[in-house]
Amino acid sequence: MPNLKDLFDLSGKVALVTGGSRGLGQEMAEGLAEAGASLMLLARREQWLTPTVDEFRARGFKCEGMLCDVSKPADVQETVEKTIRTYGQIDILVNNAGITWGAPAEEMPIDKWNVVLEVNLTGAFLFSQRAGREMLKRKAGSIINVASVAGLSGSTESGQHIVGYVAAKGGMIAMTRELAAKWARRGVRVNAIAPGFFPSRMTERVLEAAQEQIEASVPMGRVGREGELKGVAVFLASGASSYITGHTVVVDGGGTIS
Repeated sequence: MPNLKDLFDLSGKVALVTGGSRGLGQEMAEGLAEAGASLMLLARREQWLTPTVDEFRARGFKCEGMLCDVSKPADVQETVEKTIRTYGQIDILVNNAGITWGAPAEEMPIDKWNVVLEVNLTGAFLFSQRAGREMLKRKAGSIINVASVAGLSGSTESGQHIVGYVAAKGGMIAMTRELAAKWARRGVRVNAIAPGFFPSRMTERVLEAAQEQIEASVPMGRVGREGELKGVAVFLASGASSYITGHTVVVDGGGTIS
């Protein structure tokens, strides 16, 4: 029987993290590297990517980076191919890249709806499909889709107006279950993380306006803190969760209990 330390050890594993240059993606990538994984970090902008890659290398992590638009199949193909050329394999995929657009549903521009779905949901599918092929060849791998509690429940009339984001995250949770069911007997596990409110570039304006109200609705009485997604990502990527697939881990301080 493996001991606890070995169950969480990611030494010799390779993790590809979309949206991994800052915020929650950077935190999860950091956790994977601390557990021993080599990293391929993806971002849309050089000014976000290079500082994080340099920082991780300075800390002794094995880390490479690429610019990538996850909604473009050619970018996805190139990224996966480079990762294979660099490291020889992909063991872990974290689909974290995401955007949002705020508008009431009755006023949502269709072009903004499309781009939110293309990045958040189609991008996750494209990477799951392409990296999944490599995992299926080796009959081993773990895919982690970063969804949201927004994909689990609706908000009140006074809440955020993010219908495209909600639809994408709900779709990601459903896709997680479908891929998990299809690939379970072929050695690939697929799970999701559904964070509640965490301080990030995407949530900063909402928290500035309504953090007190948001925290009042959370049983633990606060939003998420730095580091509280790191362990969840390592757990789902590692042998510690080897009998878990198709599951969505909600990390929200109890906000979706009722």
